Amino acid sequence: MTDRLCAVHVIAGLDPVHGGPSYSVPRLCGALAAQGVETMLLSVSGDQTADGRCSTFEGGYGDRRFALHYAHIPVLRDLRHSSGLVKTLRDTAGAADVIHNHGLWLMPNVQAAWAARREARPLIVSPRGMLAPAALTFSRLKKRIFWRLAQGPAIRDVSCIHATSEQEYEEIRAFGLTNPVAIVRNGIDLPDLPGIPTPRAAAHRVVLSLGRIHPKKGLDRLLYAWAKVGSRHPGWRLKIVGPAEAGHDRELQALAKTLGLAGVSIGNPVFGDVKQAEYRHADIFVLPTLNDNFGVAVAEALAAGTPVISTKGAPWSGLESEGCGWWVDHGVEPLAAALAEAMARPCNLLKEMGAKGRAWMARDYSWERVAREMLAVYRWASGSADAPATIRFG
Repeated sequence: MTDRLCAVHVIAGLDPVHGGPSYSVPRLCGALAAQGVETMLLSVSGDQTADGRCSTFEGGYGDRRFALHYAHIPVLRDLRHSSGLVKTLRDTAGAADVIHNHGLWLMPNVQAAWAARREARPLIVSPRGMLAPAALTFSRLKKRIFWRLAQGPAIRDVSCIHATSEQEYEEIRAFGLTNPVAIVRNGIDLPDLPGIPTPRAAAHRVVLSLGRIHPKKGLDRLLYAWAKVGSRHPGWRLKIVGPAEAGHDRELQALAKTLGLAGVSIGNPVFGDVKQAEYRHADIFVLPTLNDNFGVAVAEALAAGTPVISTKGAPWSGLESEGCGWWVDHGVEPLAAALAEAMARPCNLLKEMGAKGRAWMARDYSWERVAREMLAVYRWASGSADAPATIRFG
């Protein structure tokens, strides 16, 4: 091993449809590079012209994206196999001090483990919420088969499992895994905010839910909750924005029509400055999720100065202790009650709550802090340092 630690990261995909990891994994790589870690990120791209050439991003890490093989064969395509990624893992794993895999249930997640075992390198696995009970209910039979054949043997003996919250740690233990677990949260970038806007007229007040449009996000419950409170607040509208999966946007549109909802829109995903504008212009952000290991959209909304309502499917109890939102039980009634309370508050009070949330993100969720904690885990896993305080052995 060299004095400068080398880490190879593997993820099955970075397209926006993959949700929070498409932001948090590259950002972690950049933050680690800023700490002096030689960092390479390998992923499978939806672009069939991807050839694995290395690009160096402003964050200072190498990024190599490989074409998906068997793209026209449904079952094999869904496993996201890429022989280019396999070959590169074979070529680079031996020079790494640690291999860090992000996600489960797909071939790159297993191939990272195979490479680590072959080269006798420590492997860190970040499930990214994929061991949560709610996540396990989707494609249950396929996951059971894949666990028995490939994923189980690949994860049981890993050096360390990375959880982004206490909640995810408990889910990992409940699943039956006894490996050491490092609890290291995700970070968030604080966007520059324009000057304080002139308070809008009530007709323009917005409740926003931004993220993947997927059944596990609980958006149907949000529509049922809106049916209970929306008519009492005719000056408000509900915006649901994000990439749709398996036609769930159409299912939500049909439900909204059945419920006779007014002031509801379900739109396509937005990115970059447009996405930031959506957060800033919303009065309230809502995450009605059944389960999220972190819920990066909550952090993004708070960083933009917008108060948040989140279900307890995401680990955001601090919304209440920090005075910047509501953390509510699952179900339509608790969600409707929180919406009613939030929508009854004047604009200036919601802005004060948002400012508290932004200050919280600046204090506790910097990427520099996250990278330092993860680097300490890497040094322990590679045998060059004692276990840091983030590691749980029981």
